[in-house]
Amino acid sequence: MNRFRYWGDGLFIGAVVAYAANRWILKPRLASVFLHGYFNDLLLIPAALPVVLWMQRRLGIRSNDCPPTGQEILLHWIVWSIICEGIGPRISHHGTADPWDVVAYSVGASLAFFWWNRKRAASAPIAR
Repeated sequence: MNRFRYWGDGLFIGAVVAYAANRWILKPRLASVFLHGYFNDLLLIPAALPVVLWMQRRLGIRSNDCPPTGQEILLHWIVWSIICEGIGPRISHHGTADPWDVVAYSVGASLAFFWWNRKRAASAPIAR
């Protein structure tokens, strides 16, 4: 099994760079609904989950260094969707509940799942 690199994971690094580029370079210069409203939401799981899993590993909550499983990704997608789109907008005047954000989180989570588990899928035996 591959060892998950957390802070050194390629998808994590790419997501953080893409977030920064969108936040400070693209959004100020382009009037795109997608870039302003949903692009960074796609990056939530790829950019935040490795940090959370690294913290869980250091605290002994996570017992291995395997790539994130579907269950881990799904759990964090649910929790962050509830926090960011349910609870957050009710306690902060800066947030807005948007169901399309949850869709964007799920697309990013799905892409992350396939990326992080591509080697496991490639080595799985083919069912006949």
